[in-house]
Amino acid sequence: MRPELTDWRSRGDYFDHDGHRIFYIREGSGPTLLLVHGYPFNSFDWHRIWPELTAHYDVIAPDMLGMGFSDKPIRHHYSVLEHADMHQALLSSLGVSETLLLAHDLGVSVAQELLARQLEGAPGPHLDAVVLLNGGLFYETYRPRLAQKLLCSPLGHVAGPLMTSPIITAAVREMFGPDTKPTDDEMKPLLEVLYYNHGRFVSHLVGRFVGERQTYRDRWVDALVRTKVPLRLINGPLDPNSGAHMVVRYRELVPAPDVVSLPGIGHWPQLEDPAGVTEATLTFLRSVNSG
Repeated sequence: MRPELTDWRSRGDYFDHDGHRIFYIREGSGPTLLLVHGYPFNSFDWHRIWPELTAHYDVIAPDMLGMGFSDKPIRHHYSVLEHADMHQALLSSLGVSETLLLAHDLGVSVAQELLARQLEGAPGPHLDAVVLLNGGLFYETYRPRLAQKLLCSPLGHVAGPLMTSPIITAAVREMFGPDTKPTDDEMKPLLEVLYYNHGRFVSHLVGRFVGERQTYRDRWVDALVRTKVPLRLINGPLDPNSGAHMVVRYRELVPAPDVVSLPGIGHWPQLEDPAGVTEATLTFLRSVNSG
């Protein structure tokens, strides 16, 4: 394993959720900030903004089931609802009753489900503020790439194990801005995390959350529209999947939309423009705390 991944894993811990080992890393001090990563990688997606966040917050970042260093059961029905359950269970096990939240990609759907539960008055840690990065907030506006469509199709069980490093690298680079694409060396830890513990055999199963975005579209959009939790959207507008077109829809539906666009950035703002994401996140969270 590459040294940076060995270091990341060594700083974390595991907890049991429904018989599965879930990896998480927790560092820093201050108000709690939960980080919810995207698909198909893991909490290491946050490593470029981690030092600045942990300088101000008690930061908790788990790997969702089927990804990263968490268990990757092959015969399992992966679900956004289960991912939301896991995050709530982790916070409760750590004695956290309220938290700030930063989410990306698949993580924005988890955030929407948590906001929906809070609106319903369901038990669980309270969300005090939410920052959303690029992700499929609105199913009708979401534009999944060809590789993702293939993995989510009935042919996913065949295509998933055949996804070689060059194919995945090309698909990932397509999502970045033209001047921020990852180098081969930067892709290596991302690919190693994806393949860790036979990950290539479950990635297509995890990726079927796209269907849930259609199933729960009204519930998750209603959560954004009706919530009283302060929201900020930080968006890489050049993301072909959920870039500027997603911001247009966000402004149409979300009352008093708070949006920060990062010029020249694509789908992974926290990797492409860590300084911009950090500044926009900390400025917003500080304004919420001071208010």
